[in-house]
Amino acid sequence: MKKSFLTRIIVAGIATIAFSGFTIAQQPGVRRTELQRFDLSAPGREVIQSRIDFDPGTSFGKHSHPGEEIIYVLEGILEYEIEGKPPVTLKAGEVLFVPAGVVHAARNVGTTRGSELATYVVQKGKPLLVMTK
Repeated sequence: MKKSFLTRIIVAGIATIAFSGFTIAQQPGVRRTELQRFDLSAPGREVIQSRIDFDPGTSFGKHSHPGEEIIYVLEGILEYEIEGKPPVTLKAGEVLFVPAGVVHAARNVGTTRGSELATYVVQKGKPLLVMTK
């Protein structure tokens, strides 16, 4: 009986962690699709590439990453706020570098879908993003 109860607690904990990770990575009107993930030759580092799609007028709140983010705007017009810098607006074909641990946010300021290719070079085993207030 105790083993069954313990098993249920562990499964519930894993489900809670998985669900929490999902809600952090997804916000209404924003879809994040992981494209690839590989270990790097630098010990403890990995590269992750994701496509992030923003519906018109939507935003992804303030957050940071445990490593660098390299952004390539695929379509639309996206505005980025990076802590300590004035906002920057980018259109398809333009790029942005976000240093490790720097708080930033993104918003689709266009009237059509906005999309970016985000490449992260991050510490392996840490959450890809941490939401901030």
